Amino acid sequence: MMIIRLGLSVALGLLSLGVQGQSDNLGLSNGYITINTANFNAKIVKNAQVLASLTPAGSTFDFLPYDKISVRANNGQYHWGDITFRYRQQGASSWTDGNSATARKPITAVTTGALAASNLAPTLSTSPLNITREWFNVSGDLGLRFTIVNSGTSTIELGSVGFPAEFNSIFTSRSASDIQRLCTLSDPYIGMHAGYIRASPISGTGAALVVTPLNGTDTPFEAYRNLAEQSYSSTGYGSQTFEGLYEWQVLTKAYAEKEWAGVTPWNPPSSRTLAPGQSMQFGFRFSIAKAGVRDLDATVKGTGTPVAIGVPGYIIPRGSPAQLFLQASSSVSSISSDPSGAFAVKEVSTGSYTITPSSTAWGRVRLTVNYANGKTQTIHYHVTKASTDVLSDLGTFLTTKQWFNDTSDPFGRAYSVMTYDYEAGAIVSQDPRVWIAGLSDEGGTGAYVAAMMKQAIQPNADEVAKLEMFVDKVLWGTIQTSDFAVRKSIFYYDKSALPSYPYKTTFNWGSWTSWNKASAYAIDRAYNYVHVAAAYWSMYRVARAYPSLVKSHAWDWYLGQAYNTVMRMTKSGVGYNRDGLMGETVFGEILTDLTREGKTSEASALSAAMKSRATNWDSQAVPYGSEMAWDSTGQEGVYYWTKYFGYTNTVTKTVNSVLGYMPTVPHWGWNGNARRYWDNIYGGKLQRIERQIHHYGSGLNALVLLSAFRSNPSDWYLLQVGYGGTSGPLSNINQDGFAAASFHSWPNTLKWDGYSGDYGPGYLGMVLGSGTYVAKHDTLGLLAYGGTVTSAAGASSVSVTTQGPVRRKVFIGPLGVLLTTDAGSIDRFSYASDGSSISLTFAQLPGGPSASSAVLWVETTSGSAKYTVSSPASTQTRQGWAIALSSSAVTVQLKRA
Repeated sequence: MMIIRLGLSVALGLLSLGVQGQSDNLGLSNGYITINTANFNAKIVKNAQVLASLTPAGSTFDFLPYDKISVRANNGQYHWGDITFRYRQQGASSWTDGNSATARKPITAVTTGALAASNLAPTLSTSPLNITREWFNVSGDLGLRFTIVNSGTSTIELGSVGFPAEFNSIFTSRSASDIQRLCTLSDPYIGMHAGYIRASPISGTGAALVVTPLNGTDTPFEAYRNLAEQSYSSTGYGSQTFEGLYEWQVLTKAYAEKEWAGVTPWNPPSSRTLAPGQSMQFGFRFSIAKAGVRDLDATVKGTGTPVAIGVPGYIIPRGSPAQLFLQASSSVSSISSDPSGAFAVKEVSTGSYTITPSSTAWGRVRLTVNYANGKTQTIHYHVTKASTDVLSDLGTFLTTKQWFNDTSDPFGRAYSVMTYDYEAGAIVSQDPRVWIAGLSDEGGTGAYVAAMMKQAIQPNADEVAKLEMFVDKVLWGTIQTSDFAVRKSIFYYDKSALPSYPYKTTFNWGSWTSWNKASAYAIDRAYNYVHVAAAYWSMYRVARAYPSLVKSHAWDWYLGQAYNTVMRMTKSGVGYNRDGLMGETVFGEILTDLTREGKTSEASALSAAMKSRATNWDSQAVPYGSEMAWDSTGQEGVYYWTKYFGYTNTVTKTVNSVLGYMPTVPHWGWNGNARRYWDNIYGGKLQRIERQIHHYGSGLNALVLLSAFRSNPSDWYLLQVGYGGTSGPLSNINQDGFAAASFHSWPNTLKWDGYSGDYGPGYLGMVLGSGTYVAKHDTLGLLAYGGTVTSAAGASSVSVTTQGPVRRKVFIGPLGVLLTTDAGSIDRFSYASDGSSISLTFAQLPGGPSASSAVLWVETTSGSAKYTVSSPASTQTRQGWAIALSSSAVTVQLKRA
């Protein structure tokens, strides 16, 4: 994410910002209609009858940008209460568009018994459709209903109907504290009649909002379409400071035939016909989740909308059974999957199901639930290969297809793992954003960071040998200088330095992104130091647990390199080193390992450097600074170090901050998907402002929530969101092993980006955060994430088989105990329900190298119980227990002290 703190639109010139001369086409000068219900205070614009303000009763927090309404009053700017549609006479081929925002005129107020009602004819182009809009009270909530009547003489086919959804996600010209105080982020669940839009304050605290289909209308959530608006400098629509708006579409056939042709949508596109005189209704209910984001499912259920909860989420590997819990007022009449046969669905008890992917399932799978009352719910899954196979495929692809070995390269990039263009089937050796081809920044390091971190959990001898070459030939001495500084890029555009290099003439090398050699070799970006430190730490872990795999250096050399890289980052002249950095949880791992290895001097120095940063963050109201006006990257580092040093207020504030932009919904793409929408500009092939699905923010922010859950295992919501995030990086890896930077969520695309780009940091988050987690839910019972409970309910002991990508970490929530190891894998475990004992079964990595021993670390993260290894006979080492491994499984018993 390479930019100085200028704001994306200014620095890149991506937007054609309009002049400030905006108009009052809404008729604001004529005032507002105030609406008060038991749960809301609202204002609608009198002339247009669109929603301008929506605050919970008794609160001043506004979910809408009421303070910006004067610069959002132009034609073409959307609000709740607007409608877009496409229609044609039955049998015709071309569609006609309608849009209430295009050329506004004062609407005609009508009397229907609603709080406010209007006929939209004056603000719509002439058509046979007569549309009435009503605002009314729904049991204390706010209701919005549209009635569409065919007033013509021919049958009409409606091919698209959409309802723009406006929230206050405008960060433009706001301070960090004002963003936290005023702004809202929203996320969709595109689940047909069970669909909804959830919105929460960006701080993650206070009441949340949910918009559901209005009972008595047929309002499925079929698609979520991005809306085009002119961008004015006052708000910067479609920029890093204002992502833009979307609409809830109930019909989409007209778009599927045109703009979305060739794209597989989330739900089957549909249309409806209206005979002359016939009508149909669509509507929404706005409800408050008074207890905040954790109360959203209960609030949705309270509106009569079906609720689905998937465990461990909606990204699941082949052969691993998942759980699905359905909560609805109507019984289930049928469940099917698309592709057909992708899932075997077994009802365990009323509302509880086991979902098992077939041995050939892969990629997107839609589960359709039909209810007896006629409602349809779609739940969106992504099926991967078996998780360990996914990692193996990734390692192979990275060290073969993405392996750069051209020793004639004048930039010194041989031998290395480089950015790859999957669509072109080639390494990206040139890009005007020079860091992408320059092995630095997130966009250029993503490949090698993933390759390195993969070795930390699944080492492979051939891959390790190549990565040792990378360290000795490229990382140490080219990317990194002899005093441990890290360059911003080792590829550059500089015809004076390389007059004969064949730079591609089809590229625009005139942008600020095309640095010359001096600029590329600058060492002033702290974010780049994380990647290098992570690479060294990964090799340290391999060398420590599997010493026969490494040839060039001993484990202590790698650990020393990691330490010195971190310390160099803290020196003056390195920008952003006082901000939270993407992936810097690995700094904590380095500190932990320095301590375990008895390197007290180095550990003390690193600890002091990190405490200085944490103390600074604890003094700030909003300590999440970055290169951007608003970001979701600093929270990970802020959380780690303020928790480490006991700054509990900032810890709590940071967990809430993450929950403000990281949702859980029954859709693999949005579940645990941390808010990112600009990084394709810096690391992707298709460059545009767009909500990114499982960009690196998912895996990194999951570290915060999973750690918080380990400290408070009674808060299941943290695990549900966090595990969704830590699973995200698995979905990026395709069947060949290529990992894309992110998935494009706009409905005219819905595909993975062609570049590997900045994938690596998210994978780092998965490696450090994933594992097998056991939780006790108040109503759903005992749940396993990254594993399967194999014991019967109510048994005196609980048995779990591990199935996640990281099988070296187990957290037993009911006991508050974290168990980790550095070698082999934990294939299964059990524990006494009374907490008196724990049993772990160790094995060698299947198909991988063998370790002579492993270190088992046992940590109580919640509560006061302590556990010690009782068998086999073990000695303590590196603050853990040395466990001898063999070719057969080894069972380790622990007892409560």
